[in-house]
Parts: sequence; C-alpha cells; structure tokens
Amino acid sequence: MSKENSKILRKQVAPYEKSNTKKSIFQLINTIGPFVLIWYLAYQSLSVSYFLTLGLAVIGAGFITRIFIIFHDCCHHSFFKNRKLNRVVGTITGVLTFFPYDQWGHSHNVHHATSSNLDKRGTGDMWMMTVEEYYNAPLKTRIAYRLYRNPFIMFVIGPIWVFLIMNRFNVKGARKKERMNTYLTNILIFAGAALLCWAIGWQSFLLVHGPMFWIAGSIGVWLFYVQHTFEDSYFEEDENWSYVKAAVEGSSFYKLPKPLQWITGNIGFHHVHHLSPRVPNYQLEAAHYNAEPLQNVPTITLWTSIKSVQFRLWDEKKDKFVTFKEAKQHVMERQYRSV
Repeated sequence: MSKENSKILRKQVAPYEKSNTKKSIFQLINTIGPFVLIWYLAYQSLSVSYFLTLGLAVIGAGFITRIFIIFHDCCHHSFFKNRKLNRVVGTITGVLTFFPYDQWGHSHNVHHATSSNLDKRGTGDMWMMTVEEYYNAPLKTRIAYRLYRNPFIMFVIGPIWVFLIMNRFNVKGARKKERMNTYLTNILIFAGAALLCWAIGWQSFLLVHGPMFWIAGSIGVWLFYVQHTFEDSYFEEDENWSYVKAAVEGSSFYKLPKPLQWITGNIGFHHVHHLSPRVPNYQLEAAHYNAEPLQNVPTITLWTSIKSVQFRLWDEKKDKFVTFKEAKQHVMERQYRSV
C-alpha cells in the first residue's frame, strides 16, 4: 500500500474516532448488568444442577469477554472523551477481568506500535519465532517454544497463568503510577473474592466463578491469537515495516456470527482497531464498511480460524505462517539445494 493510499485510508477512518457518551454508558449497562444477573442465577442454580451452572457459566464468560473489551477501550482512551473517566472505568473493569489498567495498557500500546515488526517483538505479543530463529536456537529454547505453542498449554493452562498469576506482578522498571495501580487492582480483586467467599462460601464461589473465569480467559487468548496468527499475515523487519500495512495485512478481520460479534465487542474488526486504536468498539464495524480499501483485507471465519491452531513459525522466505512439519521440510529442501 502506497503512502498516498495509506493517508486516504486513515482519513476515511478518522470520523469514527469519536466516542459517544450515551453509547458508552448504554454498553456498560447492557454488559455489566446482565453479567451480574447471570452470575447470581448461576449461584442459585447450584441447588438445581451443576450442568445448569456450567451452561450459565459459558454465557457469563461471554459477558466477561465483553467487559474486557470495555477495559481495552479505556486503555486506549477511546471509550470516553474524558481521560480520567476512562481511567476510573478501566480500573473497575480491570478488577472484574483481573487485569491491572496501567500495566496492561502500557504493554498493549507497545504492542500496537510494534505489531508485526520482526525486530521489535517481545512486549504485549505472543511468543513467535521465525523458521531460521527456531532451527538456530538451543535445544532448551526449541522445547520451551514447542510447549508454549502447544494448544493445550496456550488455551487451557495459559489463561490461568496470565490472568491469575502474571497480571498480579509489576514488570521490571515499571513506573510508580503503574505499580500503585497494580497494587490497587490486586487489593480490590482479593477483597471482592473474600467478600463473596464470606457471603456464599468459598466452594460456591469457586464453582461459579472458576469456570466463568477460565472459559473467558480461553476465549481471550484465542481471540488475541487468531487476530495475528493466520496463514498470510504480515511480518517485516524494521527498515521495511509499515504501520498501516501491519494493521491492514497483519491484523485479521475475524468475521463472526452476529451474536458472537456482539459478545466480543466487535473486536473481530481488529484491522480497524490496529489502524486507529481511538475508534471505540461500537464504531469499528461502521469504520470497516465505510472505508473501501478495507473491503479486501485478510478475512477469516469461525470455521477457517480453526486452521490457525496448527501455525507455529513464521517463514520469512515464503512470507507466511507454517507448521513445524512444513518448516522442517522447507529447511531440508534448502539444505539439499545448497549441497
């Protein structure tokens, strides 16, 4: 995409970078309200059938995902016009989703500034190696990477590690403001959990919130994974890297059925979000369909996204994600040609 076309595209998306206070407040009501109701019904269902509880937990997990999208918008200061209001709502929704506002907001903004840049990986990203890096790495690194990219570890164990444990600690060199916000978030999470355990018993709390938390975490990891891990994605070294190309070609348009699109807060329009993080989630769809160049962006569906689970390494020679098996075949072919 030329610089001129990039400017035109960003100009077309610019009108949607304005938050609407009424829409934001309504979204808070239609998200947190139903979540609280479903949580209560799930608790009451314990005396009826735990299968019913688990069914309600799935729905509740969907609303936790939607709460996270609100938190996510607040981190970008796109949910409200007022930065302080974004911070207050972001901290509260961060408590509900187990995410510290300042810590995650900082790493996520770095992710936006460096997404798809091969020379600036590491902050706010999933661990991704190129074929060459993988085969030149020590055995222990290759084993660790294989474990990390294993679907069971990534989508089952990963959410527990990241949301429950990793998010509780500040990163090295964090600013005082960031550290204090993490401490506040931890205190409020533990206080809320303690209060609920006192009110309904720790067993009931774990039986209700445990599956909700884990399912929501798995959904979150999955969404983040498929938004940047699809076969013909975009990765480039720093000298050739383009912010607009990284957004449009390196972030997917995850075309979901309408109910799933709603519950995930339109985050499937991830290419629009990366192009302009100031577009609130309820404006992403309109921005996509009213910008002609975005009609040809990489599109994945619920069905085709399943294929992305097998992608493990980025092949710089072919400019695409490949499986471990394909990477091995490619390396053997190159070695054979060089003989």
